[in-house]
Amino acid sequence: MAQPTNTFDTYDAVGIREDLQDVIYSISPTETPFMSSAAREQVKNTFHEWQTDALAAAVTNNAVIEGDDATLDAASATSRIGNYTQIMDKTVVITGTQESVDKAGRASELAYQIAKKSKELKRDIESTLLTNQARVAGDSSTARKFGSIGAWIATNDNFNAADGTSPTANNGSDARNDGTPRAMTEDMLKDVIKNVWNAGGNPSVVMVGPFNKQKISGFTGGSTRFDASEDKTLYTSIDVYSSDFGDLEVVPNRFSRDRDALVLDMDYWSVGFLRDFTMHELSKTGDAEKRQLLVELTLISRNEAASGGVFDLTTA
Repeated sequence: MAQPTNTFDTYDAVGIREDLQDVIYSISPTETPFMSSAAREQVKNTFHEWQTDALAAAVTNNAVIEGDDATLDAASATSRIGNYTQIMDKTVVITGTQESVDKAGRASELAYQIAKKSKELKRDIESTLLTNQARVAGDSSTARKFGSIGAWIATNDNFNAADGTSPTANNGSDARNDGTPRAMTEDMLKDVIKNVWNAGGNPSVVMVGPFNKQKISGFTGGSTRFDASEDKTLYTSIDVYSSDFGDLEVVPNRFSRDRDALVLDMDYWSVGFLRDFTMHELSKTGDAEKRQLLVELTLISRNEAASGGVFDLTTA
């Protein structure tokens, strides 16, 4: 069939209104599991310090002769450690014209971009907290940086000893040396959980990237991962790992390093804010509105021995 002669259709028409939906869809993830789970503190200087301590090892020969003079035990000093604050920001500049024109999906371009940059800033923070970054004191030409989690965990870590190393000082001042990746096994995870427990920690979270979340779901252990046939559902994932030392929630994190599996006692991690999330209106130098979103914060490892990690893992 063909159109009759002189049929006027949409292909010839001029002035048809565009059909642009008045909504903007974004699939970009914004969840920040570590920062959301960690405690929040206020710090008062660019170098925030705290103290850690540990009890003496238990002994089995603690017996005193009746009537004997007391033997004075030696006292041990606390350890004083700290971390630098890091300034992080996002900026927005919108012309007066762009703010004024009729737009689809948002009334104000400035407000929309500020909201978008706020989410991007939170993602940057989560990624930086969980990366392998040594602390940097900074100066007039170098930005300060906090030591991230990879530079703190040193006591209870499982890594490729062939070419990887732990941080030489468990105080955030030295990044770990990444080794050649190897496939994650259940024995690696069990080893770290045991060592954390022996050190006095009570880990409750295993935080991993997407690839090694699936690796953990493949662990056999003593579990049966299928449900009764009534709901026709096959369960092949592990969201809670039941270890000999307690249950740990397996939390996938899009912003952690996929090569790391972090075994965390979240009671011993917090994020300290010198300056909370703020927005500054920058000076106007032309026909544009400028804004700066800014935060200054640090990672506080109350005692790194309460956590651990399996490092140098394959990611594909």
